[in-house]
Amino acid sequence: MGSEEPLDRWAERRNRRIRPVGQLKAVIIGHEDRPSHLHPNLPRLLLRWDGYQWLPEEYAENFAAAQRLLHGIPGNGVIQAAPPPPQKKSVGRHRKPA
Repeated sequence: MGSEEPLDRWAERRNRRIRPVGQLKAVIIGHEDRPSHLHPNLPRLLLRWDGYQWLPEEYAENFAAAQRLLHGIPGNGVIQAAPPPPQKKSVGRHRKPA
């Protein structure tokens, strides 16, 4: 903090830098120091920041499941087949009869 900077301005700047309470992160179980995108088939532990420490929150089977939980994506991650588009009825003289 500079001697010329007001305390409220310094506190506001500091609050923008600190980690927000409730933030989630995923770690590889047994390899917490490795980046979480490595070894995509290993189980993950989701941790939540409480303002002081990381606390265990939830278990995920693999990297993809952990990402769905971290980002609030519903479902199991399997891409469902899209229903076929509705058949349009031909209109006008320039269209062939159906």
